[in-house]
Order: sequence, then structure tokens, then C-alpha cells
Amino acid sequence: MRFKFPLMAIGLEVAIIILFFFYVEYETDQTTNQQLNRTNATGADRSMELYPLFQDVHVMIFVGFGFLMTFLKKYGFSSVGINLLIAALGLQWGTLVQGLLHSHGHTVHVGINSMINADFSTATVLISFGAVLGKTSPIQMLIMAIIEITVFAGNEYLVAEQFKASDVGASMTIHAFGAYFGLTVAGVLYRPRLKNGHENEESVYHSDLFAMIGTLFLWVFWPSFNSAIAGTTEGQVRAIVNTYFSLAACVLTAYAFSSLVDPRGRLDMVHIQNATLAGGVAVGTCADMKIHPYGSMIIGSVAGLVSVIGFKFLTPFFASRLRIQDTCGVHNLHGLPGLVGGLAGIVAVALGASDKSTTAMQAAAVGSSIGTALVGGLITGLILKIPILGQPSDEQCYDDSVYWEVPRWREHDRHFHEPIIHKQLEPEL
Repeated sequence: MRFKFPLMAIGLEVAIIILFFFYVEYETDQTTNQQLNRTNATGADRSMELYPLFQDVHVMIFVGFGFLMTFLKKYGFSSVGINLLIAALGLQWGTLVQGLLHSHGHTVHVGINSMINADFSTATVLISFGAVLGKTSPIQMLIMAIIEITVFAGNEYLVAEQFKASDVGASMTIHAFGAYFGLTVAGVLYRPRLKNGHENEESVYHSDLFAMIGTLFLWVFWPSFNSAIAGTTEGQVRAIVNTYFSLAACVLTAYAFSSLVDPRGRLDMVHIQNATLAGGVAVGTCADMKIHPYGSMIIGSVAGLVSVIGFKFLTPFFASRLRIQDTCGVHNLHGLPGLVGGLAGIVAVALGASDKSTTAMQAAAVGSSIGTALVGGLITGLILKIPILGQPSDEQCYDDSVYWEVPRWREHDRHFHEPIIHKQLEPEL
């Protein structure tokens, strides 16, 4: 770590600064209005309308995703810390790659709208990070961020510019893509010795509480995520309302099925931390369409159901039969609900809820997102297997002390959970 990691991090930052020097400029009123498809008022005024939504998305990326992954008892530093590292690199690289694609290699104009899109590109890597959490090094994650965001930008350009498909909340291009990219990487990096689990791959009471903080931040701000890039004010309002009701319905369904699948009817905190968010993922594709509030509630309910079922039955199946160790269950929170969102978009367009796309193009967008994720994840996984990239050994997985300076009590975790009793010595009689 001492030399390879600093060289990698500094080298990437220097390269990005040089690219910014040549290709990046501040946006002007004209470029802002073109990006937002609006002509009234000034571009600066329109950008500032988006700033509150950008703040919400930013909180989701750095606080929501970061704390959602702190459930592992000895991996909290890495969950929050490497999340910050990936996001900081990703938003810079995403700004460049997406900007160059959409400007066809010309000058990239940056402003609030491009910053939101850069955060979106970062979200894909953070989703994939959940699939390999605890089993990769910081160097591997930096490389994965660069490759994945590049592939994501290409697929997003294909879906938005070539297919003209609707995906305002990015169920397909972010959630499904990020999940299946990460699962493919996890499959390539499969560790047979972890087939039956690892002693550190579990939670404790306080680590699950920290993870629940991430859930609540994501749940509260998800309407902003799904509405931030809607083309019109009317579309933004619909996206907010539809996401609001989809999330609410999802919570009740997730709680109900979490109790139902337990032999004693108890709630599982893993389900509550994750499946309650599936409604926000699933409604994303058609969030700005005229699907009616009850339609969004149906989508949210279905998402909550499939997410809980995924955690209960599919995660063990993936680990035992498909050789895919999905640490955070991203398939159940992002993959399956993302597919539900893609299918919901196809149905909504077929029923006339939107005139911006066609059923065929919506279906093509689903296929493109899954296909590019699988191919990109396969290539990335093979690259990450190169030995010099510092992948932790099987014994070192899920342990902060491999890459972090940690307090002394973390090295002797058993003492942390036991009360220390200081006995007063009695004088001998």
C-alpha cells in the first residue's frame, strides 16, 4: 500500500487535472438552456433551480451509500472511507467521460446539471462496490471506478441519444447496470475458501444501526434522485410524487414479507435496510410518466416483494451454485428492482403513459444495460485479478486493519463487547 496506492491516486488526479485543462470550461447561459431544453430566463437561474436537487443527490452518494454498507462488524472504516475515495474520483472522471461523449469530443461545459450527472455515474460504481465489499483493495477499486464509469457512459449515451429511451430515474442505466457489473466482477474474483462464510462477514447491533442511517438518508432523498434530470417542471413533479408513493408502498410490503419468510415471523434488519429502498429503484424508469399514483404504488409493492425474496432465497443460491459472493446483496436492492423498473417502463410506454419513446427502444435499453454490464464486468474482473494490485488474502477479508490504522480495541475485538470490571483490591486482614 505504501507506494502503489499513493502513486495510483496521485497519478490519476494529475491525469484528470491535465484533461480538465484541455477540455473543461464553465457553462454559459446558452449551454445551460440547451442542456435543460429550456429557453426562458438565464441559464444561471435554471441551474440554481437544480441546486437543491443536486445537494440531495450528493448526500445520497456520500452519506447514504457510505453508511448503508457499514453493517459489517469490522469493516466500517472501509465502507465509509473507500466510498468517499471512489466517489471523489468518480465524479471527476464521470464529468469528463460523459461530457466528451455528449459534446462529441469538443469542449465540456460544467455546471449544476453536469455535476448531477457525474454523481449519477459515481452511483454505478458504489452499487458495484457493494457486491465486492470486503474482498478488494483500494487500488482495485480505483481501477474499477475508471473502467466502470467509462463503460457506463457509453451505455448511457447509447440509451439516451441513440435509442431515445426514457429512464429518468436510471433504473436500467444505473441500478441494473451497476448491480450486474458488480456481480460479474464478484464472480470472476470468486474465493472458494469463503464459500461457507467468514468470521468477519457478519454484523453486530451497533453496525446495523449505522447501516440503517444510510437507509434513512437514501429513503428520504430518493425523490430528488429520480426527478433531478427530468426535462420539464411537470415531469419533475410527477417523478417526485411517483417516487414518494412507490417508496411508501414498498416499505409496507417489505416489512410484511420479511415477517412472512421468517419461521417465527420476526423482522430481518437486512431486509429493512435494503428492501425498503427497492421502490425508489423500480419506479425510476417511468417516474416522470403518467402512470398515476396507484401505478407507482403497485411498482413499489412488487419491488419490495422481489427484494425480500431475493435476500431470502437468491443470495444463498448465487453463493453456493453460481459462485457469486454478493456481500451487500446488490442483486436484490438494485439488480432485480432495476429489471422491474425496466419492465415497468416497457409496459408504461405500451399503455401510452409517455410519447417520448417506443416499446422497442425501452426493451433495447434494458438489453443494452445488462449486456454492457456483463461484458464490462468480465473484463474488469480479469484485470483486477492481476496479483500486483494488492487484493487481500482470504484471511484478511472484511477487516479494516489490513488497509487502515485502527484503534487498538479493533485488533482485539472480543474485548470490545465485554465489560471491563475493575476490582478494588481489599487489604489483607
